[in-house]
Amino acid sequence: MIELKTPEEIARMHVAGRFVAEVLTEIGGLADVGVNLLDLEHHARAMIRRRGAESCYWDYAPSFGRGPFRNVLCLAVNDAVLHGLPHDYVLRDGDVLTADLAVGIDGWVADSARTVIVGTAAEEDLRIVHATEEALEAAIALARPGNRLGDISAAIAAVAHRHGYPVNDQFGGHGLGRTMHEDPHVSNTGRAGRGLRLRPGLTLALEPWFARTTDRIVYDPDGWTIRSADGSRTAHSEHTVAVTEDAPLVLTRRESELR
Repeated sequence: MIELKTPEEIARMHVAGRFVAEVLTEIGGLADVGVNLLDLEHHARAMIRRRGAESCYWDYAPSFGRGPFRNVLCLAVNDAVLHGLPHDYVLRDGDVLTADLAVGIDGWVADSARTVIVGTAAEEDLRIVHATEEALEAAIALARPGNRLGDISAAIAAVAHRHGYPVNDQFGGHGLGRTMHEDPHVSNTGRAGRGLRLRPGLTLALEPWFARTTDRIVYDPDGWTIRSADGSRTAHSEHTVAVTEDAPLVLTRRESELR
């Protein structure tokens, strides 16, 4: 069931979105050579506690996970890309780190992810990070009344293919609002002109993620962390977006993206 939000409800989601953007900005700034993933996790916990927000990840127990998720961040390094379980790992020069965060404030949720490169950036790593960011912006531009969900999916896939990256269709974006995951599912590949017609009040988490040389995935023994099946490096970019009567409204835009 798809629930359209009123302008007032979108404004409340925007409050959560600004906080998510603030946390991810801090986490990206702290991610440096010699920093432990668990330090980033604990920093995010402290920010959430001070704000009086609620983590959408803590105790999350979907069918594909192993037991409840007992962290507030997903942190994925190099060939890991989704649902990365924070663990005792010290970041190294050249690591590719994805941080994903969803929180609720006063009953309304926002969700976002960003990928940063720690220390010295390899050109091929910069390229895949930028490709996911480009795909995300292409998807956002089409989040307008009258377009269809397939237009968004096709735009993401077109950017991936232009850069030479395959696209996985098992995990993608989703609706959200009162909870982290609502209908509809938003695939990262699809056919333009097909699917749900977009209407004002629809709120979506759009999240292109690519692996350099495969569309297949494997799970770590922890039951959560998803990696590229061939060990190639990955990237993931995500924003919460509201379809409005006018332009798409990005609820999790970071200050650095507004300059």
